[in-house]
Amino acid sequence: MNLADLRRLTIKTNVRIRFALSNGMECVLNEHGVAQVPQLHAIPEFNLEDELTRVATFTLEPVAPEKGKPRPRVLTRDELSALAGGKPSEQHDDHED
Repeated sequence: MNLADLRRLTIKTNVRIRFALSNGMECVLNEHGVAQVPQLHAIPEFNLEDELTRVATFTLEPVAPEKGKPRPRVLTRDELSALAGGKPSEQHDDHED
């Protein structure tokens, strides 16, 4: 699962995905597929794709929660990967060549 997979998911399902970065900041992928780090006020000293590989839990929240719609929920990397249509975090093939 990479950043592009999550961007597609947010656009298709009209949700936001939040996850914590190793430096204590939070990244938000909005419903337009744009990654934002609200606390960032200068050129970052990190690569967002690299940070994503270290994240274990994600918060999935609907953009416009309506009556009867689900509330934000916390997902593991494997659950989000399955939702995004990718492989689980262990990116290997179970078959031999």
